[in-house]
Amino acid sequence: MPERRGAVLAFDFGTSKIGVAVGDWETRMAHPLEVIRGEANDPRFARIAALIEEWRPGQLVAGLPLSLDGEEHDLSRRARRFANQLNGRFQLPVTLVDERLTSVEADARLREAGLKAGSRKQVEDSVAAQQILQDHFDHVDFDDAVTPA
Repeated sequence: MPERRGAVLAFDFGTSKIGVAVGDWETRMAHPLEVIRGEANDPRFARIAALIEEWRPGQLVAGLPLSLDGEEHDLSRRARRFANQLNGRFQLPVTLVDERLTSVEADARLREAGLKAGSRKQVEDSVAAQQILQDHFDHVDFDDAVTPA
C-alpha cells in the first residue's frame, strides 16, 4: 500500500491527451492541473517528469477506463501499460482507479460552470483527472482502488 502522505499526481490517460491533477493526503482534495497534448511518448513523459520534479509526489494515480458493465477493453490495456510505464520510469507506486463516467461528469461540471464547448474541451481531461483523484481520496479507506496488473 502506498504511503498516505504528501502530494499525489493523477492522470486521465488518453491516446492523444493526458489530463493531470494534483492533490495531497493532508486535505484529501484534488485540483485540475493541466492537459498534456500529443501522441508521442517522449514529450509526454518529459512533461510528466517535470511535473514529478515540481510536485514531488509520493504516489501516482491513473484512471482505468472500463465499460459500464466493468469489463476491460483496448483503452483499459493501454492505460494499464501507461501505469506500468509510470512506475518503471519514476519508481513511484501507481494505483489504478476505476474511471467510469469521469469524463461525462467533468463535462457536466464544466457545463454547469458556464464554459462553452471549446473551453470545456481545453480543460475537460484535467477535470476528469481531478475526479479520478478525488474518487481515490474518498474511497481509499474502503480499498476500492484497482490493483495494477
